[in-house]
Amino acid sequence: MALLQISEPGMSTAPHQHRLAVGIDLGTTNSLVATVRNGISTVLNDEQGRAMLPSVVRYLDAEELMVGEAAQRSQSEDPTNTISSVKRFMGRGLADIGDISRFPYRFIDDPNAKVGQVQLRTVAGAKSPVEVSAEILKVLRVRAEASLGGELVGAVITVPAYFDDAQRQATKDAARLAGLNVLRLLNEPTAAAIAYGLDNAAEGLYAVYDLGGGTFDISILRLSRGVFEVLATNGDSALGGDDFDHRIFCWLLEKNTLSALPPQDIRLLLTHARAAKEQLTEHDEARITAVLSTGALVDNVLNQATFYEISQNLVQRTLQPLRRALRDAALKIADINGVVMVGGATRMPQVQRAVGEFFGQTPLTNLDPDKVVALGAAIQANLLAGNRSGEDWLLLDVIPLSLGIETMGGLAEKLIPRNSTIPTARAQEFTTYKDGQTAMSIHVVQGERELISDCRSLAKFELRGIPAMVAGAARIRVTFQVDADGLLSVFAREMGSGVEATIEVKPSYGLSDAEITRMLQESGQHARQDMQARALREQQIEARQLIEAVQNAMVQDAELLSAEQCKQIDEQITLVQAALEQQDAMHLKRAIGALNEVTVSFAQARMDKSVSHALSGKNISDLEVK
Repeated sequence: MALLQISEPGMSTAPHQHRLAVGIDLGTTNSLVATVRNGISTVLNDEQGRAMLPSVVRYLDAEELMVGEAAQRSQSEDPTNTISSVKRFMGRGLADIGDISRFPYRFIDDPNAKVGQVQLRTVAGAKSPVEVSAEILKVLRVRAEASLGGELVGAVITVPAYFDDAQRQATKDAARLAGLNVLRLLNEPTAAAIAYGLDNAAEGLYAVYDLGGGTFDISILRLSRGVFEVLATNGDSALGGDDFDHRIFCWLLEKNTLSALPPQDIRLLLTHARAAKEQLTEHDEARITAVLSTGALVDNVLNQATFYEISQNLVQRTLQPLRRALRDAALKIADINGVVMVGGATRMPQVQRAVGEFFGQTPLTNLDPDKVVALGAAIQANLLAGNRSGEDWLLLDVIPLSLGIETMGGLAEKLIPRNSTIPTARAQEFTTYKDGQTAMSIHVVQGERELISDCRSLAKFELRGIPAMVAGAARIRVTFQVDADGLLSVFAREMGSGVEATIEVKPSYGLSDAEITRMLQESGQHARQDMQARALREQQIEARQLIEAVQNAMVQDAELLSAEQCKQIDEQITLVQAALEQQDAMHLKRAIGALNEVTVSFAQARMDKSVSHALSGKNISDLEVK
């Protein structure tokens, strides 16, 4: 007897057909693709059995290029056309990168590109980080489709938790160029926690320390019966293994009194520096021997003690974000049940030792730090593709920095605070400042400070067609929506007329690591100054509104005032105007209070006049409540 198959409502495919979906770890140094087979997450290898694809692209001409191992082998041979560590440039402008001399690439500004977008000059023409990343993703897509025997329905692509809107959007654009349907962008530490939690049936509070080739993240998660709740995240989007390589490179320059090297020599020494770093993971010393293009010989021995010394400040840079993340999660070090190490750079002994000493426990390293992110992404992709699994679980991720809008006086009004669980939507009502105002400018910002000048501008748009009303009568509802990828959309609606405006926030370039670090550090260092500045701005706004309202009332109802009353009010207005110039919030507040006092009788007279006018010619019976 044949089995009866039942399709659930909305299912467009056969009821038990497995949808092909993958998780991709688009890394700074290496990239991987993974999928779920028979309920087990597994990394997909290439034809030679290699799991990791070096994130390197070499452009040979306008039509031909190499990706992966072959490109990596030719870095020193053709450094300006061989692009590596491109993830560090995603969603960034030249100003964000800082010292470009450390890279062997030729950076250019393309006048036809979006403002601020980095471009690299190659034999194939100007290439953006998005285009370079797309070539890496194409190879992973082809590998997956060949291995799985069909077309993919989608992919979950991981990003550093501290990637901002621009960097996330750039990653999504690269995936689209590669022909991938992005099911979700997933924070790398969260992906690692998914893989670790499901593989180890872990529960409790866990810290995920993720130090990759070019980025660093720390996330604090609560794992409980299939719920993965991110409590806080922090990090540095421009700190990783590449920086350790660069320290060895600088050490070589100093030891051999070298300077102003050509690109091919820079790349040659950086390649040797990386090899030495990896050798020192398991050996006491590493010999570095290279012949430069000038014929000069570099021959040095680097031992572990020296490597620890020259890289110590880099390790220390990762510890401050740990403290901030714990503080944001309202936790103590003793509350953490385990520390998961993610990323190839965590193999360095000095990193493992520093993390172990900080948390007072041995970090967990039983899963491959290079593969755990891709494995977790595959589990999430399998779920989002609609495939049934034996595990029921829920993922609650967060945003790294607060989002808000500019209000009068250049103040930043936060609508969504940092570490809010996503996806999320928050709304708040605002109003007009001037009588008859028919438009409102919406300025979207990102950061932790109280003043707009200290935050990062993301986008601006206008809500037009507001009905002309007196100041404060209009009700404009502004809604922020952050999707599961951490990307923001903003909607504004005038509640009376229904006039709407909306924008998808797609900045042309993102926050630099220095800006992100500065935003969080300064939010604490300048908290008192910020609150004082905000109080002053608020008093200034109130003073100007009061002066304008009183002066308008005096013009409209001058007959209600005696000469002496006019004189008193004018004198007090002058005192308020003088207080506005003194930048003293308390003094200004007292002046506003005094102006309010001298106008009390005037306000009462105006109220009496308004009531008399409303009741003129009417009988008591006309006013009875029906």
